[in-house]
Amino acid sequence: MGLFDLVSKAVSDPNLQANLGQLGGIASGLQQMQKSQNLDSNSTSKLLSVVGSQVRSSLKEKQAGGTDVSALINQFAGTASSTAAVSALFSTPQIQQVIDVASAKTGVDANTIQSMLPTLVPLVLNFLKTGQAKAGAAASSNPVLSGFLDADGDGDVDIADAMMLASKFKG
Repeated sequence: MGLFDLVSKAVSDPNLQANLGQLGGIASGLQQMQKSQNLDSNSTSKLLSVVGSQVRSSLKEKQAGGTDVSALINQFAGTASSTAAVSALFSTPQIQQVIDVASAKTGVDANTIQSMLPTLVPLVLNFLKTGQAKAGAAASSNPVLSGFLDADGDGDVDIADAMMLASKFKG
Protein backbone atom coordinates (compact mmCIF):
# COMPACT_ATOMS: atom_id res chain seq x y z
CA MET A 1 0.00 0.00 0.00
CA GLY A 2 1.38 3.42 -0.94
CA LEU A 3 2.10 6.16 1.53
CA PHE A 4 -0.75 8.33 0.28
CA ASP A 5 -3.16 5.43 0.73
CA LEU A 6 -1.95 5.02 4.31
CA VAL A 7 -2.56 8.72 5.01
CA SER A 8 -5.97 8.54 3.37
CA LYS A 9 -6.90 5.58 5.59
CA ALA A 10 -5.51 7.40 8.63
CA VAL A 11 -7.79 10.39 7.93
CA SER A 12 -10.82 8.09 8.00
CA ASP A 13 -9.66 6.17 11.11
CA PRO A 14 -11.11 7.79 14.24
CA ASN A 15 -8.31 6.28 16.35
CA LEU A 16 -5.55 8.11 14.46
CA GLN A 17 -4.52 11.77 14.57
CA ALA A 18 -4.78 12.44 10.84
CA ASN A 19 -7.33 15.05 9.84
CA LEU A 20 -7.90 17.44 7.00
CA GLY A 21 -6.82 20.41 9.13
CA GLN A 22 -3.44 18.81 9.77
CA LEU A 23 -2.99 18.07 6.06
CA GLY A 24 -4.07 21.62 5.26
CA GLY A 25 -1.46 23.02 7.65
CA ILE A 26 1.23 20.93 6.00
CA ALA A 27 0.11 22.01 2.53
CA SER A 28 0.00 25.67 3.60
CA GLY A 29 3.48 25.41 5.06
CA LEU A 30 4.79 23.96 1.81
CA GLN A 31 3.07 26.65 -0.26
CA GLN A 32 4.41 29.46 1.94
CA MET A 33 7.93 28.06 1.77
CA GLN A 34 7.67 27.60 -1.99
CA LYS A 35 6.50 31.20 -2.48
CA SER A 36 9.05 32.70 -0.08
CA GLN A 37 11.89 30.95 -1.93
CA ASN A 38 10.36 31.57 -5.38
CA LEU A 39 10.42 27.86 -6.27
CA ASP A 40 8.25 26.10 -8.81
CA SER A 41 6.26 23.01 -7.85
CA ASN A 42 8.65 20.70 -9.70
CA SER A 43 11.67 21.96 -7.72
CA THR A 44 9.68 21.75 -4.48
CA SER A 45 8.64 18.17 -5.25
CA LYS A 46 12.22 17.14 -6.05
CA LEU A 47 13.46 18.83 -2.88
CA LEU A 48 10.82 17.05 -0.79
CA SER A 49 11.85 13.72 -2.32
CA VAL A 50 15.50 14.25 -1.46
CA VAL A 51 14.86 15.58 2.04
CA GLY A 52 12.25 12.88 2.67
CA SER A 53 14.72 10.20 1.63
CA GLN A 54 17.35 11.64 3.97
CA VAL A 55 14.83 11.86 6.84
CA ARG A 56 13.86 8.25 6.16
CA SER A 57 17.50 7.12 6.33
CA SER A 58 18.06 9.04 9.54
CA LEU A 59 14.92 7.67 11.20
CA LYS A 60 15.81 4.11 10.18
CA GLU A 61 19.31 4.57 11.59
CA LYS A 62 17.97 6.01 14.83
CA GLN A 63 15.38 3.24 15.13
CA ALA A 64 18.08 0.58 14.62
CA GLY A 65 20.08 2.29 17.38
CA GLY A 66 17.20 1.99 19.83
CA THR A 67 15.75 5.50 19.54
CA ASP A 68 11.97 5.79 19.86
CA VAL A 69 11.35 7.50 16.53
CA SER A 70 7.68 8.09 17.40
CA ALA A 71 8.78 10.20 20.37
CA LEU A 72 11.21 12.07 18.13
CA ILE A 73 8.41 12.76 15.65
CA ASN A 74 6.09 13.91 18.44
CA GLN A 75 8.72 16.30 19.72
CA PHE A 76 9.70 17.90 16.42
CA ALA A 77 6.70 17.59 14.08
CA GLY A 78 4.97 20.82 13.18
CA THR A 79 4.46 23.62 10.75
CA ALA A 80 6.87 26.09 12.33
CA SER A 81 10.54 26.37 11.42
CA SER A 82 12.81 24.45 13.80
CA THR A 83 16.58 24.15 13.64
CA ALA A 84 16.30 21.79 16.63
CA ALA A 85 14.35 19.33 14.44
CA VAL A 86 17.14 19.34 11.86
CA SER A 87 19.79 18.88 14.56
CA ALA A 88 17.81 16.04 16.17
CA LEU A 89 17.85 14.07 12.93
CA PHE A 90 21.19 14.98 11.40
CA SER A 91 24.74 15.61 12.59
CA THR A 92 26.55 18.64 11.16
CA PRO A 93 28.28 16.56 8.44
CA GLN A 94 24.95 14.90 7.59
CA ILE A 95 23.26 18.30 7.27
CA GLN A 96 25.91 19.34 4.77
CA GLN A 97 25.43 16.06 2.91
CA VAL A 98 21.65 16.62 2.74
CA ILE A 99 22.24 20.14 1.39
CA ASP A 100 24.81 18.95 -1.18
CA VAL A 101 22.68 16.04 -2.42
CA ALA A 102 19.53 18.18 -2.57
CA SER A 103 21.31 20.95 -4.45
CA ALA A 104 22.83 18.51 -6.95
CA LYS A 105 19.50 16.76 -7.61
CA THR A 106 17.29 19.85 -7.71
CA GLY A 107 19.48 22.64 -9.02
CA VAL A 108 18.38 24.76 -6.06
CA ASP A 109 21.16 26.85 -4.51
CA ALA A 110 22.76 25.22 -1.44
CA ASN A 111 22.22 28.35 0.71
CA THR A 112 18.52 28.31 -0.18
CA ILE A 113 18.25 24.65 0.79
CA GLN A 114 20.07 25.30 4.06
CA SER A 115 17.56 28.03 4.91
CA MET A 116 14.64 25.74 3.98
CA LEU A 117 15.64 22.66 6.00
CA PRO A 118 14.29 24.01 9.32
CA THR A 119 10.89 24.31 7.63
CA LEU A 120 10.96 21.13 5.53
CA VAL A 121 12.03 18.71 8.26
CA PRO A 122 9.21 19.56 10.72
CA LEU A 123 6.68 19.40 7.85
CA VAL A 124 7.88 15.93 6.86
CA LEU A 125 7.72 14.82 10.50
CA ASN A 126 4.24 16.33 10.83
CA PHE A 127 3.17 14.34 7.80
CA LEU A 128 4.47 11.16 9.46
CA LYS A 129 2.62 12.07 12.65
CA THR A 130 -0.72 11.71 10.85
CA GLY A 131 -0.65 7.98 11.57
CA GLN A 132 -0.15 8.24 15.31
CA ALA A 133 -2.90 7.15 17.63
CA LYS A 134 -5.03 9.73 19.39
CA ALA A 135 -4.67 9.82 23.16
CA GLY A 136 -6.55 6.87 24.65
CA ALA A 137 -7.17 5.25 21.26
CA ALA A 138 -6.77 1.54 20.64
CA ALA A 139 -4.33 1.88 17.74
CA SER A 140 -0.97 0.33 18.53
CA SER A 141 1.36 1.48 15.80
CA ASN A 142 1.71 4.31 13.31
CA PRO A 143 0.90 2.87 9.86
CA VAL A 144 2.11 6.03 8.09
CA LEU A 145 5.49 5.90 9.82
CA SER A 146 5.76 2.15 9.19
CA GLY A 147 4.94 2.68 5.51
CA PHE A 148 7.44 5.52 5.28
CA LEU A 149 10.16 3.42 6.83
CA ASP A 150 9.05 0.73 4.37
CA ALA A 151 9.09 -2.19 6.75
CA ASP A 152 8.73 -4.70 3.89
CA GLY A 153 11.79 -3.31 2.11
CA ASP A 154 10.23 -2.94 -1.33
CA GLY A 155 11.52 0.62 -1.72
CA ASP A 156 8.10 1.95 -2.74
CA VAL A 157 8.19 5.19 -0.77
CA ASP A 158 8.19 8.78 -2.00
CA ILE A 159 7.11 11.34 0.54
CA ALA A 160 7.00 14.15 -2.02
CA ASP A 161 4.32 12.42 -4.06
CA ALA A 162 2.34 11.53 -0.95
CA MET A 163 2.53 15.06 0.50
CA MET A 164 1.54 16.66 -2.81
CA LEU A 165 -1.38 14.26 -3.19
CA ALA A 166 -2.45 14.86 0.38
CA SER A 167 -2.50 18.61 -0.18
CA LYS A 168 -4.82 18.05 -3.15
CA PHE A 169 -6.89 15.56 -1.14
CA LYS A 170 -7.57 18.09 1.60
CA GLY A 171 -8.77 20.58 -1.00
